[in-house]
Order: sequence, then C-alpha cells, then structure tokens
Amino acid sequence: MAVDFMKLLAGLSNVVAATTSLAALSGFLCVAAEPAATSETSSVIRLSPGPTGVNPSGEDYQRMLDQLHVQVPNSLPAPADDPNRPPNTQPASGRSANWTDGVRDHTIVRSSWGHWSNYDEKKAGLYALPDPLRLKNGLEVTNATTWWKQRRPEILEDFQREVYGRIPTNTPKVTWEVTALDTNALEGTAIGKSLLGRLDNSAYPAISVNLGLTLFTPVKASKPVPVIMIPGFGRTGFEPRAGSLGTTNGSSGSASPAPTPAIQFGGPGRTFGGIAGANPRVIQLLLSNGWGYAVFNTLSVQADNGAGLTKGIIGFMNHGQPRKPDDWGMLAAWSWGLSRALDYLQTDPSVAANKVGLEGHSRWGKAALLAMALDRRFAIVYASCSGEGGAKLHRHDIGESLDNVAGIGEYHWMAGNFLKYAGHWNDLPVDAHELIALAAPRPVFITGGTQDLWSDPVGEFKACVGAGPVYRLLGKKDLGTTEMPQPDVELTSGDIAYREHAGGHIDAPDWQTFINFAKRYFDARSDSPRSP
Repeated sequence: MAVDFMKLLAGLSNVVAATTSLAALSGFLCVAAEPAATSETSSVIRLSPGPTGVNPSGEDYQRMLDQLHVQVPNSLPAPADDPNRPPNTQPASGRSANWTDGVRDHTIVRSSWGHWSNYDEKKAGLYALPDPLRLKNGLEVTNATTWWKQRRPEILEDFQREVYGRIPTNTPKVTWEVTALDTNALEGTAIGKSLLGRLDNSAYPAISVNLGLTLFTPVKASKPVPVIMIPGFGRTGFEPRAGSLGTTNGSSGSASPAPTPAIQFGGPGRTFGGIAGANPRVIQLLLSNGWGYAVFNTLSVQADNGAGLTKGIIGFMNHGQPRKPDDWGMLAAWSWGLSRALDYLQTDPSVAANKVGLEGHSRWGKAALLAMALDRRFAIVYASCSGEGGAKLHRHDIGESLDNVAGIGEYHWMAGNFLKYAGHWNDLPVDAHELIALAAPRPVFITGGTQDLWSDPVGEFKACVGAGPVYRLLGKKDLGTTEMPQPDVELTSGDIAYREHAGGHIDAPDWQTFINFAKRYFDARSDSPRSP
C-alpha cells in the first residue's frame, strides 16, 4: 500500500514557524512542573491531584524517594524571602515557579533542594571532574587494552547503576515489518517505508509495545547508503495512537495500532523533537548527499512521564510493577529502542549497515548520545543542545542543573539512584565528559546555542574537552583547543567536534556542518556486509 508522503511536507513550513518558543519549551516543560515553595514547604514533593484526586507521577516519584530514604528539604523559606535568591530577580510573569533577572535567555528557578539557577561563569566550576583515565584503584590508564578491559567497563557500570539505569539483558525479540511503501516519495526523490516493530509480549500479554520507524532512501541510489536516524515524538507511520502505548488489554483496549493514512510528525513545535522531521531543507540536504534518513518514534517505546513507568517497555519488563532504584529510565529505554531500530536497518538492503548515525535534539540528543555510548554499532552521533543529562557537565553550574532533572518533572528520564545526587553533585561517580568518552574512538558532534543558556553550551564544550584524553589514548584527535570558540565557528578537525550556533534551542543551523563532518568518515569507510 502506497503512502502519500507528500502530505508530510505540505504543512511543514508552518510547523517550523510555530510561535512556541523552543528555548522556553525546553526549560519550562520541567521547571514549571516543580511546584513553587511556600513558607510551609513540605518535606515531600506533592503535585496537585488531577480530576480523580490521584497524581500517578507524584506517587511514583515519592515511592522512589522512599526506596532511597531521600527526603526533600522541609525548611526552605519562601522564594521571595530566600537569602540565597540571586540578586535583582523577581517572579517571571505568569509562572509562579520561575524567576527572572531581566536578562534575555536567563531561566531562573529554585530546585526543591534549594539550589537557584546560576548564569555566572565565575561560580559555575565548583568541582574537579572525575579522571576518565584513572582506575578506581587509583592507577593511571596508559594503554588502550586497559581502557577497553578495565576503565571503560568501570565507567559504563557507574552510568548504568547511578545515572541512566540498567537495560535488561533479556528483553524479548522485536520483529519488524514494512507496513507501507512509497517508491515515488518526496516528489520522486526517495523511497519511503513505514515500519512496525512488534515486541514479543508473550511473557506479559497485559502490555504491548510496538515500535515505530520511518525510513527514506534516495530513489536513484545504486548501492547501500549511509542513514542518519533521528529520534522524535509523534506518529511516524502506522504506530500506536496517542494514549495507547502499553495499554492493558481488556476494557481499555489493545495496544495494537490502527493504520493511519499518512506519516505524521506531531503538531506545532515539532522541531523540538528533531528538526529533520519538520524541515524539508534538512531532508533534502541528506538526500542530495546520497544519504537516507530514518525517524524513530520514541513514544512508541516509553512515555515521557513518571506515570508511564509501569507501561511501555519498562513496565513490560517489570510486569507492570514500579521500578527499583537501578532500573532503567526513559532515556535508556529510548536508547534501547534506537538499537532495535538499528537491528532492522542493518538488514535493509538499501542501508549501508556500518554507516548508520544518530542525530538527536534536546532530550532526544541525550538519548542519542546514550545510545552511541551503549551500542558500538552506531557510526557517529550529532547531539544538539542536549544539556543536563546529555553532553553538559553535571558539575558545571549553568542553567539546568542536576537538581532540576532529579525533580518531579524529569526524574523518570533517569535511574532512581540519580535522585541521591540532588544537592550532592560532587558525589556522582561520573560526568558527561565520560559519557562522550564511551563513544570513543567513533566521531561525535556536540552543539549548543548562544541563546540556549538553559542547556549550558559552555558546559557542553568543557565536556568535549574532558573527553579528549580518551580519544588521544585510542589514537584519535581531540578538539584541538581548550578555548571556547566564537559563535558559528566550528571545531571539526578532530574526532570530537563542537559548534555553538548564534541562536536558540534548535538544531537547524548546525546540520550542514554535521554533514560535512560525517562525510569525512562515511567516505573513508568501505561498506560492510549486512546482518542476515
């Protein structure tokens, strides 16, 4: 059955031009979820109950705090009376939890642990970074063998246990099928496929998980092509409809998807989840270079809220029960989904199996960077404005902080154990430079924006610098400098690349630089045989 892929492009210009501020969306999706403190601030964070008097995310969050024996401070003064409140700040209009100092791009909020958002670089670097080339026994790593056999497993274990959670090793098989095909897509420039990956749910039939993937490859390609896979939200073909992810079979219906007539990429603000899904220019850039691109629907794997942790793939593996402290969070679940999509791509005859890269923006940039670290089959990654929990150093105090991600609005991204480090950042055994180092020796491209201070482009740059020693140890090139470049000046001569574009929380300005950077590797790499 052919899909009218031209419908995809029909309204994309309006999507890109949506009036929603992407920088504000990134910051306030979580910040506004953290309730404003009062003089009677409780030691337990409670969200206002919904229509039924129950707040599932709040209950799950409190359950995890109780497992960890962690208490949120109960003696904070009201924000207006807080002596630690940054000078010259006042409540932001219409947002009771947020404050402003009148400076553009400064999103200011007090975390539930009492930490106020900081934008003073002189106060940002409070802690020394963990040494990626020093074993836990104190010995220095001086050769590649020690890195691969000892130090890298140490770092990976810390990230899995304390930061993102452990991905189960016994996840069931995912079987992929092409549900729609258009051999004349995008005005005859591409072949489009809509795919559905069905998880074998025989171990727990109450939850179904069906993964959504869309693939476009150049119609005139004479051999397998490189593909950039982009995680995002919204339906990418024939996938579960909104609200049906992991639903319980029975009165609430089955999670099996009903066909939809055309690929859809969500509504206004779609650029927030990966701009290639809503930017014809990026699509054409990739196709004109002889590359393909794929869009993976992360919401088909796991919902982006705490209430969904007993559903989706996490809920399936736990048979609908709440998580333990080292169980995987949403970002790890999304990265698992990207690896399952890669399983398919490596069998598709139109795809060069060893030339599949990732691009992710914002929280999808976090997931893409994590997938790159966990799955060594991915060839390259472009993490755009990934911020806290992504390429930004946890110990670099600018914009969004560890405390914010450990709050009720975003805790589900991470392992429960991550909550232990709110207010205790320096106790975290790893940092973002080591997440980047886990990708070595493969190339990484990290970006930020001058008007996206919430994501902390300086902290992202410093993480790239911090990963350099591992790349050098493995015979690769680092950034080549420790000095932050000027806006729109790319650092791409090494295997770690960085660019800070002039602008906000978007990925569009850096796509051409990424393509030029990736082309260097794809052109030099011969095609490998496809997986059987």
